[in-house]
Amino acid sequence: MDILSLSFDELSSAFAENSIQGFRAKQVYEWLHRHLAVSYDEMTNLPKALRAELAEKFPINTCKPERVQTASDSTVKFLYSLSDGEFIESVLMKYKYGYTVCVSSQVGCKMGCRFCASALGGYKRSLTAGEILSQVYAAQRHAGERISHIVLMGMGEPMDNFENVMKFISLVTDENGINLSMRNISLSTCGVLPGIERLMDKRLQLTLSISLHAPNDAIRNAIMPVNRKYPVDELLALCRRYAETTSRRISFEYSMMSGVNDSDECARELASKLRGMLCHVNLIPINEVAESPFRPSSQERIKSFSAILSASGISTTVRRKLGSDIDASCGQLRLKSIRERGNSDASRS
Repeated sequence: MDILSLSFDELSSAFAENSIQGFRAKQVYEWLHRHLAVSYDEMTNLPKALRAELAEKFPINTCKPERVQTASDSTVKFLYSLSDGEFIESVLMKYKYGYTVCVSSQVGCKMGCRFCASALGGYKRSLTAGEILSQVYAAQRHAGERISHIVLMGMGEPMDNFENVMKFISLVTDENGINLSMRNISLSTCGVLPGIERLMDKRLQLTLSISLHAPNDAIRNAIMPVNRKYPVDELLALCRRYAETTSRRISFEYSMMSGVNDSDECARELASKLRGMLCHVNLIPINEVAESPFRPSSQERIKSFSAILSASGISTTVRRKLGSDIDASCGQLRLKSIRERGNSDASRS
């Protein structure tokens, strides 16, 4: 049983089924979700015999740091190993307002976006709510300060792991845990329409981020296979309805790739399709991935693109480029580790 994935009520029920006193559930829940304990040995107000029983019946499957890389701009990239030996990644970023952690929702990714390294190591499985949560807790322990914002924008497609992602959001916003504000959570999707519709029905006060990266089907089909199933105009129509229904501004993520999607014509087309929508465009200077054919747009191109959107009344920012010296793009460290492990296994055989 994944104890980190259990709500307080679920934990209380599980303890009752195992004839463990009810007040112990409150103690354990506080240790896990307020004190961020990774071992029952830390729970010093529990008898040793109970700690041993809990370790046997309810193992704490936290992600374990395998590699930690710190960039010159203080961005931290984590490679974690999970209880089954799989690898995932998270990124910790420091801003003026505090720390933001970018977490993964799956081991690998099925979506196959051509500019992203997440799918290169292969898709393995979805993460449990507890495994997603563990990334936040590990980052907070590393920072020594409270995490103020979370973005579900690491490895994987959150809408492809909808139930566990929703459970994670419920746990991380629980007032009995770290009690993060829902408004400080961003959930990113490459455009899985059924997932967006399900999220819209929940009326959550988080920020929906759309990994758009192109203004039309011709370009988006070439770089994002998901667009063949959910074309860009259908996606944008749903986004417009989402914003109207929830009164929450949508953030469109747009990775700037030289000669692919960064022309003035692309900017004008994008502006025409977003005009009048409650939205924001975040232009992203991509980090180079050795296995990818795409290269970052020049600063001049990004400035021109941004100026056209802004002149059309579209709220636009350029994301600060972080972690370019530590393989900060999604999936890069995992891919390296898979290859290193493969080479190591080959050398032993």
